[in-house]
Amino acid sequence: MFVDRVEILCQAGDGGNGCMSFRREAHVPRGGPDGGDGGDGGSIYIKVDSNLGSLSNIVGHRHWKAEKGRPGEGKLKTGRSGDDAYILVAPGTLVKDLEHGFVIKELLKDGDSLLIAKGGKGGRGNKHFATSTDRAPRHAEDGFPGEVREVMLELKVIADVGLIGKPNAGKSTLLSRLSRANPEIAAYPFTTKYPNLGMVRVGYDHEFVIADIPGLIEGAHEGVGLGHEFLKHVQRTRLFVHLVEPTPMDQTDPIENYHQIRKEICLYDDTLEARREIVVVTKCELPDAQACAELLSEDLGREVLLISAVTGQGLPELVRLIVAELDEIDGKGMF
Repeated sequence: MFVDRVEILCQAGDGGNGCMSFRREAHVPRGGPDGGDGGDGGSIYIKVDSNLGSLSNIVGHRHWKAEKGRPGEGKLKTGRSGDDAYILVAPGTLVKDLEHGFVIKELLKDGDSLLIAKGGKGGRGNKHFATSTDRAPRHAEDGFPGEVREVMLELKVIADVGLIGKPNAGKSTLLSRLSRANPEIAAYPFTTKYPNLGMVRVGYDHEFVIADIPGLIEGAHEGVGLGHEFLKHVQRTRLFVHLVEPTPMDQTDPIENYHQIRKEICLYDDTLEARREIVVVTKCELPDAQACAELLSEDLGREVLLISAVTGQGLPELVRLIVAELDEIDGKGMF
């Protein structure tokens, strides 16, 4: 199950109470106060685990609590501190304050963590309150409450390559051919309901993560067809592979379809206009594919690849071009 948005309530542990105690031992007159401090309450951290691909591990676990600190004891014994709680999330998770709506932090890399609710400090024992005028204080300090915070976790998939295009353009089929991912594939639009990720390995020294972004339609930037749910995952891809179907099922013009998707992406986030892109005409076994690629290439003024995820034609060339583009983005030059 793919989940990319979860609301949780984080309650850190309260600090333990300080102890009121007096030293009572044989042959030790006027032993004085010896109450120990309470232990600190456990804190709650949100931490990135690169083995996770969504937030589904958190579903059904809305309330997160850390352990309370134990109270202090006599003989100046400090109570045990409460254990911290860790919430594991996928890379690319935004942590938002639910009450005020601002982004607290973006957790991008494996091991990144965020202290989201700090545990309460333990109370002081009566030993701390002894003075020259009150040598036997009969009071201790209560532990302080832990922080309580309600947050929203929102995942934006991190991938090197994002497959974009209109519904039924062949994105899921291409992903399944290039990687070991097993997306749901059917001969009708909107089969894919959430992004699928796959790892593509090229030789011994190249690999990249590829994401199948579900089909976008006109008005997606305004939320039409769950556009916001899909478009947010486009923002964290370094390279677009734009798939154009030569003979769309809805009888629309493929060149207009290309420009429509580009427009929706740029209206959602204008910084995406400068994102690198490889344009591909899919299903090249169809009779109109060659003509479509030539017209699109003439319209854009650059090369357009012809591929077929079914027959495998053009896939090695596409992979080599993707690796070369990613190397150039990383400043490594062409390979």
